[in-house]
Amino acid sequence: MTEATAPRRAPRSRTVPSLPPGPPVQDGGDWSTWPTYEAAALGFRNFWYPTVWASQVGSKPYPVTVAGERIVLIRDDAARGVVRALHDRCPHRGVPLSLGRRQFPGTISCPYHGWTYGLSDGKLRAVITDGPDSPICGKVAVATYPVAERLGLLFVYIGDVPAGQGPPPVERDLPAELVGNPLVLGGRTDVRAGNWRFAAENGFDEGHAKYLHNTALWRLFKVMPTWNVTRVVDRDGWIVRVQDELHWDATFPGVGTFTNKRWWKRMPLPDRPGKSPKANPVIAGLDLPGFVSFRLPGLLRVAYPQFIHYEWYVPVDADRVRYVQLMVRFETGWRAQLFKAKYLAAIRWLFHGQFTAQDAWMVDVMDAPPERLYRPDLSITALRRHIEQAGVTIQPTEPRRGH
Repeated sequence: MTEATAPRRAPRSRTVPSLPPGPPVQDGGDWSTWPTYEAAALGFRNFWYPTVWASQVGSKPYPVTVAGERIVLIRDDAARGVVRALHDRCPHRGVPLSLGRRQFPGTISCPYHGWTYGLSDGKLRAVITDGPDSPICGKVAVATYPVAERLGLLFVYIGDVPAGQGPPPVERDLPAELVGNPLVLGGRTDVRAGNWRFAAENGFDEGHAKYLHNTALWRLFKVMPTWNVTRVVDRDGWIVRVQDELHWDATFPGVGTFTNKRWWKRMPLPDRPGKSPKANPVIAGLDLPGFVSFRLPGLLRVAYPQFIHYEWYVPVDADRVRYVQLMVRFETGWRAQLFKAKYLAAIRWLFHGQFTAQDAWMVDVMDAPPERLYRPDLSITALRRHIEQAGVTIQPTEPRRGH
């Protein structure tokens, strides 16, 4: 399998001023008051990003793009099948190494002239068309990337690794509850149109779900509020949406009454998932003040009493985002097997399919800035402020090409 492609939208460019003193204020005109956010079309450096399922990568080169970096994933038969990641460009003439051959154990050869690189270090080991004594050997290399397999996915580290040191542990960039707890999961990963920032904002957006998703089959039997009074709080590196008021009906002067109530729909459980009498002990132990939270580099957590839905928004380039979705239950034994069956039979296409396809539709057609914000957009401005205050390093617009 290879990455899906999507229509490209011409990226914008503008001069970004310095951040003014004090908290940035979004005026609705552009993103210039959020300079880090404005410049982060390709995401951030020094983070682990999920890519594809580990089962998808074998001895055949597999191309992916992460934060604008073209990468080839491949299993190293000389290292017991460890997955390696190299920059997907031969320095000779720029041919993608993902089109190359496994000519010798532990190497990959460019299909054009046979430049052959070690999978473990990216160094040029041989040039088949220049003979055994080719003087360029050892003088050229392609960049390599740390890879780790977690949750059935291959995570790639995009960032700077000091000489003689390794990257930070991948667990640093995983939700703490996914480390050390027995769990079962289902999920999907695909590339969608739109910039990753639109996808992240959509996920954390306070206002859209009540209206956009009231036609989703996933919500067919659940009442949704018409509007909320919401605030955003910081909690252990996450920002969390907290609903202080839920209004199920509303009469709009001169327009009419709107409600999501129907006779067949049940009222939802409390917004604080751990307060439900049916809450899973792991989820209750998180003591979340609200069910939707976000953290860098682009991870959404939607906690329900018995399961948690995660979304990673991984930049591909300025116009595409890798959308990684996981639904996790902290169960073992027959309950875990039952969840697997339910996920494959219904949840995968209802929630990770039709429901989030509505989000993808909006992310694809969104065209901002300029924009005019309203009260529920405090969730969006909180997300932007969270990024501005995090001190993250922006991914350069010209990714490295090896040496």
